[in-house]
Amino acid sequence: MLTYTEIDPAKKAFVFELDNVMFPEKDYQLQVYYLFASFLEYIETFPAASDLTAFFKKAYENHGPELIFEKAREVFGFDEKYRENFDRLHVEARLPLKLLLYKEVLTLLQDIVVDRKEIFIVTEGHPLQQLNKIKQIEWNGLEKYLRVYFTEEIAQKPAPDALEHIMEQHNLKAEDVVVFGASTTDLDFAMNAGVDFVKVQNT
Repeated sequence: MLTYTEIDPAKKAFVFELDNVMFPEKDYQLQVYYLFASFLEYIETFPAASDLTAFFKKAYENHGPELIFEKAREVFGFDEKYRENFDRLHVEARLPLKLLLYKEVLTLLQDIVVDRKEIFIVTEGHPLQQLNKIKQIEWNGLEKYLRVYFTEEIAQKPAPDALEHIMEQHNLKAEDVVVFGASTTDLDFAMNAGVDFVKVQNT
């Protein structure tokens, strides 16, 4: 990942996606799975939380989060009624451990703040879930310098509306801004607004 000194010093604003750009999304997901497994063991006594957590971890790392509840239910036979608890935990979970920024990102954010440039988070997904993640990240005092926008409330990526909104609200031009992302959607998002893009490869 680029260090601050490698970025064009004329840039005034830095836009980041959240998941897998600022922190590893799996650190949130795996704690949600642990909490659900512990809840289920407490209510039903079976399956053992350790067994269900291990299953979730392996399934997530091999296949991602898609249909993971269904896969676990098929293996362990718990009731469909617990889907509501599973879904709610994804949005509202109080995590046992703080979420940690990638080291390179933490250093970059600190350098941006020292240089008095602006930091924006423009994130996809359920706004309450994304906000819950943000609240449980260890920001090392940087949280007061962040401005957060949810694409669900403006327009989904790769439509450039969220970037255009930021530029209009904060008196910025396209050449003032750089987007940090990890996906082709993030790349298209930046390109559609005529903004420079940096691919983050932390994952």
